[in-house]
Amino acid sequence: MPTQNYEPLPVRSPNTSIQGVLWDMDGTLLDTEPYWMAAEAALVAEFGGQWSEEEAMALVGNALPDAAAVLQRAGVGLDARQIIDRLLTEVLIGVRRHVAWRPGALELLQELHEAKIPCGLVTMSEEPLAALVLEQLPHEYFAFRVTGEMVARGKPHPDPYLLGLAKLGSRVHGLDPRRVIGLEDSAPGIASAAASGINAVLIPHIAPVPHSDSWHRVSSLEELDLESLGALVSNGAQG
Repeated sequence: MPTQNYEPLPVRSPNTSIQGVLWDMDGTLLDTEPYWMAAEAALVAEFGGQWSEEEAMALVGNALPDAAAVLQRAGVGLDARQIIDRLLTEVLIGVRRHVAWRPGALELLQELHEAKIPCGLVTMSEEPLAALVLEQLPHEYFAFRVTGEMVARGKPHPDPYLLGLAKLGSRVHGLDPRRVIGLEDSAPGIASAAASGINAVLIPHIAPVPHSDSWHRVSSLEELDLESLGALVSNGAQG
């Protein structure tokens, strides 16, 4: 993402063009993917099946009901709700044990907080995990959250981000999706964010994501700040 070619905006300006930032959680805000993958592998093994790294990578960023269906096809003899509960339980244990924030996440959250730019969480994880993660943050950075059970269709459909925009719109007068940033790490997540009409920014993590003109791409959250995000929003709003 050639942000250096844009004219930077004043940092912490009250007139910043950014109206809000919507964050994915797993793999973007913090690294929970090893917990999810270990839980999936253990569940498949419990029912005598085999679970490959490729199969695990293919589930990154997907809605939990979709992941449950894949695990059922891999031989897990439980209903979807039981599978989701088993996976969530294991990930909750992992997060209680250790939280690995993604590089640059806390710094960017703090900068947005100081600039009074509202942030929302848009995750396919369910409420118990989202609540636990947000409790670990040093400040109350997020004005609201959208969790997987709140939408009928999860990522890659736009529904989660459209709900996030609706929640943001209740707090921001005259909301323009082109002035909202979405931060994602996975193929389903970035497709969902882009389809909602916001400025989608991909920070790839462990699963490969194709390049596309539908979203911007950076290697780390450490590359992002108010100037670079503001430039993206200004450029998108003018397009």
